Parts: sequence; C-alpha cells; structure tokens
Amino acid sequence: MSRAWTPGRDPRAVRHAAAGGRSRLPDDAGPTVVVGGGIAGIAAATGLAERGARVVLVEPEEQLGGRVRAWPLADGRSMSRGFHAFFRQYYNLRALLRRADPALERLVPIEDYPLVLADGPSDSFTGIPRTPPLNLAAFVAKSPSFTLADLARVDAGAAMELLDVSFPQTFSRYDGESAAAFLDRLRFPELARHLALEVFARSFFADPDDFAAGELVAMFHAYFLGSSEGLLFDVPVDDYETSVWGPLRRHLEGLGVDVRTGEAVVGLDLSAPGAATLLLASGELLEAGSVVLAADPTTARRLLLEAGVDDPSWRDRVAAQRLAPPFAVWRLWLDRTADASRPPFLGTSGFGPVDNVSLVERFEEGARAWTAEHGGSVVELHAYALPSGLDDLDEPALRRRMRDELTRAYPELADAQAVHEEWLVRQDCPLAAPTPWLDRLTVETPDPRLVLAGDGVRCDLPVALMERAATTGFLAANALLARHDVRGHDLWSVPMQARNRVSPPLHRLLERAS
Repeated sequence: MSRAWTPGRDPRAVRHAAAGGRSRLPDDAGPTVVVGGGIAGIAAATGLAERGARVVLVEPEEQLGGRVRAWPLADGRSMSRGFHAFFRQYYNLRALLRRADPALERLVPIEDYPLVLADGPSDSFTGIPRTPPLNLAAFVAKSPSFTLADLARVDAGAAMELLDVSFPQTFSRYDGESAAAFLDRLRFPELARHLALEVFARSFFADPDDFAAGELVAMFHAYFLGSSEGLLFDVPVDDYETSVWGPLRRHLEGLGVDVRTGEAVVGLDLSAPGAATLLLASGELLEAGSVVLAADPTTARRLLLEAGVDDPSWRDRVAAQRLAPPFAVWRLWLDRTADASRPPFLGTSGFGPVDNVSLVERFEEGARAWTAEHGGSVVELHAYALPSGLDDLDEPALRRRMRDELTRAYPELADAQAVHEEWLVRQDCPLAAPTPWLDRLTVETPDPRLVLAGDGVRCDLPVALMERAATTGFLAANALLARHDVRGHDLWSVPMQARNRVSPPLHRLLERAS
C-alpha cells in the first residue's frame, strides 16, 4: 500500500489542517486590501481570492516579488536583489508556485554549493545522504572542517539541544541568547563555525552576535537534523519576473485580483468602526472590510503606528521592531568567462565582506544568452550584514574590497573588465534578534480587520526566510476566512519535534565522542 501523500520526499512532513467551514465567502463580503506584493502578500491574496474574496493587491514597485523581485535593464539584461535558494523544505512556498507552474518546471536543481573558507578547507553537500542520521554521519566523515576529533570537543549537553527540539517552544527556549553565544557554549569547531554561520546566520542578513540562537537551532532542524529533504536546493530557470512572479500575477488576475503595481499605500486608518481606510500615494482612498499588511518592515512599522490601533502595549511591540544591517549586491557583466569548473554558487567565509559569489549564466536563461553573445560571465557578489550603517558606508572602498576578494576567489577574473554593472545597497530586512520570541508581532493584531504577514512575523512552525513569508501569508488569509466561517488552506512543515529514530543514535555518537 502506498504511503499517504506528502509535499516532498520526507514521509514525516507535518500537515497543519486549516479550520473547516464553507467553501467560499458570501457575495456581500467586503473587499480585502493586501499591502505589499512580495511573497507574503502574494500568498495572502492567493489564499483569499481562491475562496471568492474581492482582493486589491497594492505594490509600490512595478514588479511583484518584494525582496525577491527582478526588473529589466537595457539589452535584455535584468537585475535583482540577489540569489535566493528555493529549498525542498519550502513546502508552502512551493505550493504557491505550483498555482502557476504545477510541475515546478521553472525550477532547476543546483547540484552543489561549496562553502569555502579563505586559506582553509572547502565543504560540499554533493553525495551526502538526505535522511538523518545518515546525513550527519556522512558529513562528518567527509568534511575537513568538522571531524571526529572536533566532535569529541563538542559539549555533549549543549549538542543534545539540537536533537531535543519541539516547536514553537524551542524558539522561546533561547530568548536572550545569540547564535554566536550558543556556538560558544556548544564548543563548535572553529572552522565549521565559520561555515555554519555563513549558511545560517548570514542568510538572515544578520551579524551572529545579534542573531537569535532559537532561529539557528530551528534552521539546523529544518535543513539538516529534522528533515529528509536535504541541503540542496532549486533555482528559477530565468530571472524571477519571467519564471515566478509574472506567471503568478497572471494567475492572480485570472482569479479576479486587482493587482496594482507602481502604487504605494501611504496611510492606514483603523480609528473608526466599520471599513478600514487606506490612502494611496496617488491620492485615491480605498475602503476595505479587512487589510493584510505585508509591506517592508519600515513601511509596515510606520503604517501600524499611525493607524490608530488603541493598544499601547502592542504599539510598543511595533515600535521595538528592528532592521537587519545593510547589505550590498553587485552584478557585473564581465568581458571574460569564469573557469568552467567553477560552481554556479559559492559560499565564502573569510573573504572580507563577500559572503557568496554567483555565476548567473549558469542558471538564468537571460544571463546565459548574454554570455553566449558576448563571451563573458555574469557575476554577482553579495555582502551581508555590513558593519556600517547606510549613512556611514564608504561605498567606493567597499566595491574595491569586494572586487579584490573576487580576484582572490577566482584568479582567472583578475583582469576582467565590466561591460555593464549594477550596484545596490539596501537596509530593509527584519532582524531576527535574540529578543523574546513572544514579543515578536504575530499574524493576528488587536484589530480584527487587520492581519500581518511577512518573514519578520512570528510563526510557530519551524520555517524561515521565504518559507516564513509564504506561510504567514497563507495564515493571514486563513485568519480572515475563519471570521466568515470559510475553510482555510492546509499548510505543511518539517517535523515539529526531533525525529525519534534519529535522536538515539546521535545521542550515543555524541556520548561516545565526548
């Protein structure tokens, strides 16, 4: 007999059933305005429209996608805010993508993404089994940065915490402890520590000293110790607009969603009973029975503090939200090609501000076409968690250093000249700080007309980054649907607790090693 359906290869993936109810909203239900057309806003608009809601989706940029959008340049080129990995554990994001791409044919696998420490070892995830505990055993056997000798020096008691997880309680367990402090307490090997922090903490654009240990433990669980989906991932076959958000926009419009790009919400008024009022930058007023606020953190914070919600303690929590440090993305269209042996994506540690290097022509059709015509590589450099604020950032010096580090990592590009280049620095990501987990904002708010969504919104499932954005978007839709007794959308996650068949052998391994 075949096993029950799951969204991936892991038979222990957990289905989180939505509340039941009617199949569709009544015709007289008021409209919903979704503020923000990133992943969270698109998920919320999709979840509502599929149940018959009248939805207006307002996005200030000309393209959907939020921090994962792409926009066109001259000569068929495109630019984005950087490389994003679509992991196989991203069940809810992938369910969203399937609305416009049922077989996920517009995603292709990245077979490896080496992690390189400057003047040190390189780790690879190719050939490592995906199922715990075999994945950990194989990684230790293969990795030059995490050996059996290193394992013997690990604090066994602290290491057990990685195995004895239970969500959402695990998030709160580490209130006040940073990822760096947790790895200190764990006595994590120095070489592996660099690589672990590059993969996890800096994925949140955060400095390890200001990144929540609970988030780090959750990511170890979701990507390695608690899931059989593995650490490899997929990427779109072309730029995000062509592969992902353009098709999803057409899907939304087919459901009747009024998608308004290039328009911003500049005011939200919840002070009076009845309909919420939203002011657009164009001067137009929109009235809505409900609002999903899925905007960038700065915009969301301002709108919430000015909305007239009469709950001082909640307003204090809104005001306490912080931004992650600035980051830089530099895309270079070079006049020579990187060596054919180079991977499409390289994670780096110890290369100054450079955290990873992407060869965009290795996975995007548009960049591949440019390379075929011009004979050079399209190289993208990322620098996460910059130490200086935007006002103090020396951008020319940063660019010189990033270019030097590219030469250090890829010497064959030392004399390459940039035919085109695009440079951007932004500071608009939420910070997953070691502050109390329960102080974070949730989907529900004190006003029943308003729900929140986004990767900075608290979610009790072990999800993060793009998957947290998609998950909270669907949760926001479900919350509004439930108020009309309408059935919501089921969600999925990796296991919520440690894998019972994994923990005992890993416990014994750690005990023997120590």
